[in-house]
Amino acid sequence: MMREYWMPALVSTELPAPDCDPVRILLLGERFIAFRDSSGSVGMLSAQCPHRGASLFFGRNEEGGLRCVYHGWKFDVSGRCLDMPNEPVESNFKDKVRARSVPVVERGGLVWAYLGSQAEPPPLPALEFFDEEPSETRSVNVFQINCNWLQALEGDIDTSHFGFLHVGHLGNDAAPEGTFLRHMLEDRAPRYKVVDTEFGSSYGAYRPAGSDQETYWRIAHYLFPFYTMIPTGLLGSSQTVTARVPLDDEHTMVYLATADEVPSDLAIGAETYQNLKLLPNTTDWHGRFRSARTLDNDYEVDREAQRSGRSFTGLDSVPLEDRAMTESMGAVLDRRHEHLGSSDVMVIRVRRRILRALRAFVDSGDLPPGANEPDLYRQRSGGVVLPAGADWLTATQGLRDGTEEPTTDPMLAAGV
Repeated sequence: MMREYWMPALVSTELPAPDCDPVRILLLGERFIAFRDSSGSVGMLSAQCPHRGASLFFGRNEEGGLRCVYHGWKFDVSGRCLDMPNEPVESNFKDKVRARSVPVVERGGLVWAYLGSQAEPPPLPALEFFDEEPSETRSVNVFQINCNWLQALEGDIDTSHFGFLHVGHLGNDAAPEGTFLRHMLEDRAPRYKVVDTEFGSSYGAYRPAGSDQETYWRIAHYLFPFYTMIPTGLLGSSQTVTARVPLDDEHTMVYLATADEVPSDLAIGAETYQNLKLLPNTTDWHGRFRSARTLDNDYEVDREAQRSGRSFTGLDSVPLEDRAMTESMGAVLDRRHEHLGSSDVMVIRVRRRILRALRAFVDSGDLPPGANEPDLYRQRSGGVVLPAGADWLTATQGLRDGTEEPTTDPMLAAGV
């Protein structure tokens, strides 16, 4: 089902110039070789040469195609065979052989691939960060995690962990009165509203905003098949989306893209993505965007920082805290041993939403939500204060779809 969507496959800069070195790409358990040809176009071919199965990774990227070094067969970005130098000149065999290729598009600094069944690929999702030029506010951060994609995604839609994992060391009065962070610190067990949507599911986590007259809401989304929009910053300003793309069952590439109108230094942990301590990329199948801090070295946990109260976890960044928790569950968590509570209502809703879509896809061939509806992805998430008793969906419609500008002082959202 996931193949019916465009998905990020690599960062454009991984193929920095025409005729540069090819790159091994693992996507949904399938092996590809990505290359940029002499004209600058990107191709993704099945890793094995269709002749006798030698790896195209060792191919010569030259003169408009990738040439297998075993027998010299050469393929362009579409998989068409350009040359078979070991066949007789009069042979037309090269016109009958193709390397498997998948459609690719470059957008937003990423190379997107479509592995699905539609003869004409669907439109790309209309994610808002596509609209912005690279700048101080538009960025894409990429890193690999060693666990199943859904396991990691569920951490994004579990908002109650924020008050413990990320700010558990802060006292209730550690933030100024009236700020979103203060509301969260004073009430770390919010109530929830969850709904299914055309694009997936959404939640609103709510708690008092300093009085019984107003309510602080954190509104966020799951979007098919692997996107989340977490409730950072002001609702209506935050244009942040995370894609958790499966390399295989036990490894996930995370693409965090933002085009926030509000300066990113207002959000907690915003600069920590610049300090991910990534290892240099290698050429093996899992060799891209790996962290130097792993379960094997306990993520370099600082127990003294934990004991002293400088940190709740002893881990030095928000993304590291999230990754350590989801990876420590094991590569694929056996969910039969879970005990889900009321704070897990969004996790439960998303699992059911995915299963319903999967059954419809398998049983009836129904395309999953959003696969051919790019505009469904123009959503925004974040925090907002509403009058007590206001309908959270009706009151925030314009902020969630970006047609209404927030009126709240952005400084009130500092720290969340």
